[in-house]
Amino acid sequence: MTSRRVTRQQLERELVLLADPKRAESSAWFFKTGKGQYGEGDRFLGIRVPVQRRIARKYLGLPLRDIARLLVSPIHEHRFTALEILVAQYERAEEGERNQIFNFYLNHASRINNWDLVDTSAPYIVGEHLRNRPRQVLDALAHSESVWERRIAVVSTLAFVKHGEVEDTFRICEKLLSDKHDLIRKAVGWALRETGRVSRRRLLRFLKTHYSSLSRTSLRYAIEHFSAAERKQMLAGDFT
Repeated sequence: MTSRRVTRQQLERELVLLADPKRAESSAWFFKTGKGQYGEGDRFLGIRVPVQRRIARKYLGLPLRDIARLLVSPIHEHRFTALEILVAQYERAEEGERNQIFNFYLNHASRINNWDLVDTSAPYIVGEHLRNRPRQVLDALAHSESVWERRIAVVSTLAFVKHGEVEDTFRICEKLLSDKHDLIRKAVGWALRETGRVSRRRLLRFLKTHYSSLSRTSLRYAIEHFSAAERKQMLAGDFT
């Protein structure tokens, strides 16, 4: 990891200087922060993702205690940038440090509490860490009452799909077929769609087997890579 001396306070000041109130208002609407919505209470500075990622690269030396402080912040960009730093630290870490980062991530899962926070981190920390390890933790996450932990469970399997493994994706998706939350239905469909890059035959077999249980949202996402004629056929339950 980098030896450059950096502080959390410097990072926070840098983010504040880049705040865009108009973009922040738009982000608050986009990420459903209204009362009763999944992002309720989330606050935004209004900073574009590429800018946050560029800033994160300057603060790779932040210790976990400071990353933890960023994760408990109500400001979305604090948490997003913290997770970008954590992903980069994991990629550069030795085995012992990777174990520490993995456990840290799961211990702070309640603060990885919007879909973009999950998607930018779960495959690259949880998924990568479990590639050569037992994966039962994904089953526990899939049964969690937290929508974010359930999303972590399914999105993490994209790390396996990237390397040609689809069994765990199918297994976790099957556990989540009856999930009522739209963010999980979309994640299931996304993950299933990606398995089709490895084996369309196996994806079609899964969709045919579970057609009656799949939400329309999941199914529509899962078949996005097929032709319009094929999608129409599959939406009607025909997978021949």
